Amino acid sequence: MQSRSVEYALLGCLALLWGSSYMWIGIALDTIPPATLIAIRVSLASIILVLIMSWQGIRMPRDARTWRLFFVQSLINSTGPWMLLAWGQQYAGTAVSSVLNSTSPLWVFALSYVLLNSGQRPGARQLTGAMAGFAGIVLIVGVGALEDLGHNLLPQLAVLFSAVLYGLAALRGRLFVGMPPIVPATGTLICASIVLVPASLAVDRPWNLSPDASSLAAALILGAACTALAFLIYFRLLVSLGAMGTASQAYLRSGVGVVLGVVFLSETLDIETFAGICLAILGVVLINWPDNRKSQTAVSAGKEAS
Repeated sequence: MQSRSVEYALLGCLALLWGSSYMWIGIALDTIPPATLIAIRVSLASIILVLIMSWQGIRMPRDARTWRLFFVQSLINSTGPWMLLAWGQQYAGTAVSSVLNSTSPLWVFALSYVLLNSGQRPGARQLTGAMAGFAGIVLIVGVGALEDLGHNLLPQLAVLFSAVLYGLAALRGRLFVGMPPIVPATGTLICASIVLVPASLAVDRPWNLSPDASSLAAALILGAACTALAFLIYFRLLVSLGAMGTASQAYLRSGVGVVLGVVFLSETLDIETFAGICLAILGVVLINWPDNRKSQTAVSAGKEAS
């Protein structure tokens, strides 16, 4: 139970890191364009993780198959969704984008019935949690945001597809079982850097930029905390909590944003938003509630085998 509590604490930490990233991105974008900011984010995180691996004496795999897995993971876990969000959110609207981007647990549930066998699929309790968490996000963002659904359809579909990619990335996490979490985290970010750094050089010509100190500081925090540390936690949770449990942090991110606004920006917390946060937390609890029947089955099987 204690180890499970640690995983839940890490899930909250992951939600805090990725929930706060929107604030840091907003600060950094004042003087750093999007392509360059994303390139700084992934390349800095890659360097930090490579240094940690070197210090710990861990070596990266050298076989082509594993690196193909890393490259595909980078496309669906970082490069693809971040580019889709960067483009789609400009036209889809922040509120609608928040709702659409929070659907990744629902996509994990749906895709699991396509990609996983029956013994690995989530059940009715996880679906109930996913629906409750999504309803909480709608309350947090505001029910009025749903009125804009269908307007600017293509950008909204781009944001929705980014959530699909996040769900697919979470399900693919099982391919890295047996590796230390830092290995797929580092490999994924290296592959993302290989794509994004040349793109930023071609699009933004960053040597002509003059970023201010606050933007640079925000970019450093994004790379070190919201990417390097977050990816370490993410790949650990994929093993300990599974795809559905890890994806449930999407429901906590909006709540994190609200709390940060109340604490640092003197914003107010109304009843509807508070109810949404409670509902989102309930969804996360239902998704991650231990399945006693599976545990009992595993124990019984072990006794029979002995």
